[in-house]
Amino acid sequence: MRKLLSLRHWKQVFIRIYRLLISRQVPVHQKLLFVIPVLLYWVLPDVLPFLPIDDIAVTMIAAEWFTRWMEGKHKTPS
Repeated sequence: MRKLLSLRHWKQVFIRIYRLLISRQVPVHQKLLFVIPVLLYWVLPDVLPFLPIDDIAVTMIAAEWFTRWMEGKHKTPS
């Protein structure tokens, strides 16, 4: 729980997500599996206001999931 509240942890997650998104080792269709749902969720709460989770929370959860999945699947970009 302490890790999830750490700004240092989230800084590292977003650095890793950026590296994965610019990496040539990760195919475009896999990058879109992160980008499209996050972008849609940033727009959909305006259309569907009954969704209770904040935009940034969804982005952070998706970023954590995507980095773990891609780093496990592909060699971590340097």
